[in-house]
Amino acid sequence: MQKAIRISQRTMRAGKGGPFGAVVVRRGKVIATGYNQVTSTNDPTAHAEIVAIREACKRLKTFELEGCELYTNCEPCPMCLSAIYWAHIKKIYFANTRRDAAKIGFDDNFIYEEIPLPLKQRKIAMKQLMRKEALLAFREWQNKVDKVLY
Repeated sequence: MQKAIRISQRTMRAGKGGPFGAVVVRRGKVIATGYNQVTSTNDPTAHAEIVAIREACKRLKTFELEGCELYTNCEPCPMCLSAIYWAHIKKIYFANTRRDAAKIGFDDNFIYEEIPLPLKQRKIAMKQLMRKEALLAFREWQNKVDKVLY
């Protein structure tokens, strides 16, 4: 956790992004680190946890981080939490809460409120198009013999 906190401070002070740092660990060994790069890379998905997960997957040459743990200086936002689940990380350690983050301008509560709403009630309009045509790829995947499941 100390490493995640130090990363968050160092990179924030250097103007690389918001005050967030993350570390992926497996069997007590640091596999990868990440820091918030949203503003320095113009990538809204470049949160510390996402960056650390991407780096860990590259280093381990896998898309699943089973047996890994994540240390982050702040409770993960909904996007990062989803990525953590998809990566199969077994445990999350965090320092600051999402309420602490909201107090300094990083408030994700609106996303938590949007998720359970019916599609027509969400703030971002969603319209389904061309389902019949899109299902062709899903059917092909379903029958694909050499697919890699994830």
